[in-house]
Amino acid sequence: MTLASSPSESGQAPLGHKKARALKPGSRRPAKDLCSECGLCDTYYVHYVKEACAFINQQIAELETQAHGRSRNLEVEDDIYFGVHQEMMAARKTEPIEGAQWTGIVSSIAIAMLTSGKVEGVVCVQNTPEDRFQPQPVIATTPEEILAARVNKPTLSPNLSVLEQIEQSGMKRLLVIGVGCQIQALRAVQDKLGLEKLYVLGTPCVDNVTRAGLQKFLDTTSRSPDTVVYYEFMQDFRVHFKHEDGSTETVPFFGLKTDQLKDVFAPSCMTCFDYVNSLADLVVGYMGAPFGWQWLVVRNETGRELLEMVRDQIETQPVMSQGERRAAVQNSIPAYDKGVTIPMWAAKLMGLVIERVGPKGLEYARFSIDSHFTRNYLYVKRHYPEKLAEHVPAYAQKIVEQYQLPD
Repeated sequence: MTLASSPSESGQAPLGHKKARALKPGSRRPAKDLCSECGLCDTYYVHYVKEACAFINQQIAELETQAHGRSRNLEVEDDIYFGVHQEMMAARKTEPIEGAQWTGIVSSIAIAMLTSGKVEGVVCVQNTPEDRFQPQPVIATTPEEILAARVNKPTLSPNLSVLEQIEQSGMKRLLVIGVGCQIQALRAVQDKLGLEKLYVLGTPCVDNVTRAGLQKFLDTTSRSPDTVVYYEFMQDFRVHFKHEDGSTETVPFFGLKTDQLKDVFAPSCMTCFDYVNSLADLVVGYMGAPFGWQWLVVRNETGRELLEMVRDQIETQPVMSQGERRAAVQNSIPAYDKGVTIPMWAAKLMGLVIERVGPKGLEYARFSIDSHFTRNYLYVKRHYPEKLAEHVPAYAQKIVEQYQLPD
């Protein structure tokens, strides 16, 4: 894949832009410690960072209206929790893609969009040749390049670092796959890209880490950290590790070494309130679906167009909701706050009980959102009190108000 030279090489800035110098990768960002390394500041679009960055200018409601035609209705619980949407469902591919983290719905949509000619390129994330977990954003132009990006990269990833290449390449129809902080910045600058059509396929994201933080998590949690291919926090309240030999290792949520891992997550993730990727056209995740299925959220007509590309490749079922989350969330707040770690035998027993009687489907999704939003609200309140009022969206405030929080 050959793309035109970047402005640093050609000396040209895009039409309508004031020329701006991109920051060198790894340099101090305008968001400072809250930078999620989305990649915007690695390009000349750094000029727009104060308006675009999710951690400098929280503007989800405004961008929802731009992307979906309305912002979420704060009188409707599903809107409060899951964002603007037309439809939700559980789905899985009838013929899974080999090596995919789930059944390969995201990869299949991307391939179908590319091979049909609806888009000329797909922004996705492969890994570097040296490290299976080190993200390498690319603009894929072949199915093979898309398939090379399958499996999540559970580290901070500069997806938007390819924005200059998009504009310089002359592409007019593009699919971008990304997480919430990346997509908010993208939505804020999308009209500067010269595109005729932008499709956004999102995944939910929470508790991301640096590469060093990921290694600490693997070292303290897995029996064989060097052979982990991928992992996922699943609906059965266990972390599932897939190893190189094909085996699966599970560790109960409640058995994690919280005292050692409490500070491993990136500050940007500890101050994020967009778990469900509110600004994507279509979201594909797992947390609102039964075990073994994926949760699909169609937010607008563009999202429906993306889903239709693979409708004949998937089986679906209605979303379901079972159990009650609030007591479990309330009890988890002080446990996390104090870094409580319990013996593994007790963690396994607790996991079995909660798996049987605990929240499932959409109620599990609400449990996960509540747990993270209460934790993140406390983090912002304690570490960035001056940002609290403007940074916490109204929907997140309504969620947090359900619970008693420590000072």
